[in-house]
This record gives sequence, C-alpha cells and structure tokens, in this order.
Amino acid sequence: MLLTSIDPFVQEFERQFDRAVRQAGAMGGGAGMPMDGVRRADDVVLRFDLPGVAPGSIEVTVDRGVLTVTARREEEFGEDERAFVRERPMGAFTRRVYLSEHLDAEGIEAAYDNGVLAVRIPVLEQARPRKVAVQQTGGGQKAIKS
Repeated sequence: MLLTSIDPFVQEFERQFDRAVRQAGAMGGGAGMPMDGVRRADDVVLRFDLPGVAPGSIEVTVDRGVLTVTARREEEFGEDERAFVRERPMGAFTRRVYLSEHLDAEGIEAAYDNGVLAVRIPVLEQARPRKVAVQQTGGGQKAIKS
C-alpha cells in the first residue's frame, strides 16, 4: 500500500482519532477534513473536501515523508448579525498523510477548485507497474539462466 504508517499502532490510533473527529464534526463539536485517495498507474491523487475555505488559507507541506494539509475557515457575520444556529465548523483544519517511499515527494502538485483540494503525488519510476516480456523457448522447457 502506498499510503502507510511506519507503526501499525500509530496508524490505528490515527484512524480511530479521525473517526472521532468526524463524529464530533457531525454533531457540531469539531472539524474534520474528509479525504479520498485514488491510486493510478503513474500517480496517487488525494482529494480533500474544504468547502467555503479561501484558497489563500490552504497550505500543503511535505516533511520527512509526511504530507500535511492545513486550512482555515473564518466566521462570516456582519456587524449587525447574531448567529442563532451554528452547525458549520469554523477554525483550523489539519490532515496528515504518511507517504510511502515509492512516492516522489519532490514532484507533488496541488490545485483547489470548487471546494475540493486535489493533491497529485507521482509514483517513482521503479514502483510503477510494468509489463514483463515472456520469452518463447523451443522444446517446451524453460530456458531461464541464473
């Protein structure tokens, strides 16, 4: 798997923590950053839901194999407005993803469109799927030399 944690305990802890944060966010008590990950032949694409976030508040960093996405959504009330219902999470959002050594951290690209941040991470050449040629030999025997 390309997006892995070094320590299985840490990975399980983060999974449980992310689930708890999502549940709290659904109840209005916290904020989450839902993510989808797609593996393609030449790259991995991560998509983060960040509706209502100003593009200038989004930061994507990579440090020692960890991709960190941070964003901020601010209150939008006028001077004479007072909230009587608050269900939309506000404040800072952070998500960390552990990158495999098979991914090219130097080639990462990010784009924000219509409330979705897409992060493209190229797969290193040696980790890409490749076709292996099958040699035909005469006499029905394998002719592989060591």
